[in-house]
Amino acid sequence: MDNQDIQERIRALVEQERHLREASGSEEEMEAGKAELRHVEEQLDQCWDLLRQRRAKLHAGEDPEDASTRPVDQVEGYRQ
Repeated sequence: MDNQDIQERIRALVEQERHLREASGSEEEMEAGKAELRHVEEQLDQCWDLLRQRRAKLHAGEDPEDASTRPVDQVEGYRQ
């Protein structure tokens, strides 16, 4: 997966996130939507992390293909 693929994935996830945030429905649907929204947010964080890794490796003269998707619990544990 190259940077453009990752950016396209990010755009698709952002659109999905926007749709989920705007959705309304029954309480059950809202609860299911919250779980799905959390999953989308985690995927977004992983994509952004992967993109940052790739850019950092390229800047350091390393092969960006050596970057890999990190586990959700690791990515979610980062401080901003």
